[in-house]
Amino acid sequence: MRNQNIFSLLLLLFFSFTKLHAQTATGAPDPTGVTAIGPTLSLKQAVDIALKNNLLINQADLQSQTYKVAFDQSWEYMLPTLGITGSQGVNFGRSLNTTNYTYVNAQTGTGNYNLNSNLPIFEGLQLQNGIKQNRYVYDASRFDLRYQKDNITLSVLLAYLLVLSNRDQLVTILEQVNADTVQLNRLENQNREGALLVLSNLTDLRGQVAQDMINIATATNSLESAKVNLFQLLNVPYRREVQYENSVNTADISDYQASPDSLFQSALKVVPNIQSAELKVHAFEKALSVAKGAYWPTLTFNGNVNSYYNGAATTPTTSNKIPWGTQFKDNRSEYIGLNLSVPILNSFRVRNNVRNAKINLENARLNSNNTRLALQQTVELAFQNMIASYKQYKFYNDQAIAYAESFRITNIRFTEGVITADVYILAKARSDQAATNLAAAKYAYIFRTKVLDYYQGRLAIP
Repeated sequence: MRNQNIFSLLLLLFFSFTKLHAQTATGAPDPTGVTAIGPTLSLKQAVDIALKNNLLINQADLQSQTYKVAFDQSWEYMLPTLGITGSQGVNFGRSLNTTNYTYVNAQTGTGNYNLNSNLPIFEGLQLQNGIKQNRYVYDASRFDLRYQKDNITLSVLLAYLLVLSNRDQLVTILEQVNADTVQLNRLENQNREGALLVLSNLTDLRGQVAQDMINIATATNSLESAKVNLFQLLNVPYRREVQYENSVNTADISDYQASPDSLFQSALKVVPNIQSAELKVHAFEKALSVAKGAYWPTLTFNGNVNSYYNGAATTPTTSNKIPWGTQFKDNRSEYIGLNLSVPILNSFRVRNNVRNAKINLENARLNSNNTRLALQQTVELAFQNMIASYKQYKFYNDQAIAYAESFRITNIRFTEGVITADVYILAKARSDQAATNLAAAKYAYIFRTKVLDYYQGRLAIP
C-alpha cells in the first residue's frame, strides 16, 4: 500500500509549514458546554468550535485588546491632568504662628491643601503622532488575529478532510474484503467436498484474508488517529462515537481555473498578514516622528489653587483661635502660568532614540517586503501543488477504473478455475491499492483547491 498515506503526509507538511502543530491547541477545554458536540459533527461546526477554543486565537485576541487600551491611552494623554494633594499633621514643641510670625512652644495642628492642573499645549507633535502610531499597531493586531483564525480554519479543514478520507478508505477496504471472503468460502466448500484441485489456492486465500484483516486494523487506527487529531484542534475532550457529515462534494471534481499571478494579486488584498506588515511599517514611521518630536521645546499650561491651616493662628486683636474654615478661605491663593522647557543636552538620549527608531522602521520595511515575497512563493507553490494533485487524481481515477476491470475479469477466471490464487491476489492487490489511492487523492485535491479559494477571499466552509 505504497501511497495509502499520501493524505497523512500532506497533513504533516501543512502543519510544519503553518507552525500549528499540537501545541496550537493546548489550552483548557471549554468547561461551559457552549461548544458541546452533538452526535454528528459538521465541518462548519468544527471550525466554529476551534475558533472559540484555540489557545493562539484567544491569546492574539487578548493581545489586541491590550493594544486597544494603549490606543485609548494615547488619546487621553492630550487631556489635562487634575490632582488634589493635602496634608494634615501636628507639630510638637517650637512652631511658627503664621498670623503674627512669632514662635510658640506648644502642640500645634497644621494643614496644607493643593489643587493643581496641567495641560500640554505643544510637545513637538509627539502626542499626535503617538495616537497615529498606536492606531496602526492596534489595527495590525486585528489583522494578526484574523491571520490566526485563518490558519486554524485551514488546519481544521485539512484535519476534517483527513477524517473523511480515512473513513472512505476504510469503507473501500471493507468492500474489498467481501470479494476475498466470497472466494475463500467457495474454496473452503470445495475442500470439504474433496473437489479442490490446488490446495495452495486455499492457503493463499487464507493468507490474503488475514492481510485484509491487517489492512482493516491499520485503516481503523488511521481513522481514529485522524479523529483524535481533529479534536485536539477543537480543544475539546475526544468522543469516539461522534459521526461526521459528508458535506464535501467529491463526485464533481474538475480542473481549477486560475493563474498564479491572479491568485497572488488577490491574496495581497485578502491575506491578513500582508495588511498587518504594512500597518506595522506605518506604525514605525510614526514612532520615528515621536522620537524626533523630543528635539522640540515643550509648552505646558499650569494652574494651581493652594491653601493652608495653622492651629496656632489667632486674631491680632482678641488672640482668639482662627477657625479652620476661615483660614482655608483667607489663606487661599491661585496661580496660572505657562511652562516652557527647551532641551539642550540630555546625554544624547533623543538622538539615540531617533537612531533606534530609524533602525526599527527599516526592519519593519524588510519584514513587509519579505512577507510579500513569501506570500508570492507560497501562492506559486500552492498552485503547483494543486496542479500535481489534480493530475494525480486523474491518473489514480484512470488506474482504479482499469485495475477494477482487470480484477473483475481475473475474479471470473479464478472462480472458473482457469487461473491460480497468486494471479488472483496480485490483480486484487493492484485494484485495492488503486481504489485506496483514489480515495486519498480526491480529498488531497479538494484541500488544495480550498487553499486557493482562501487566497482569492472566497473560502467557503460547507
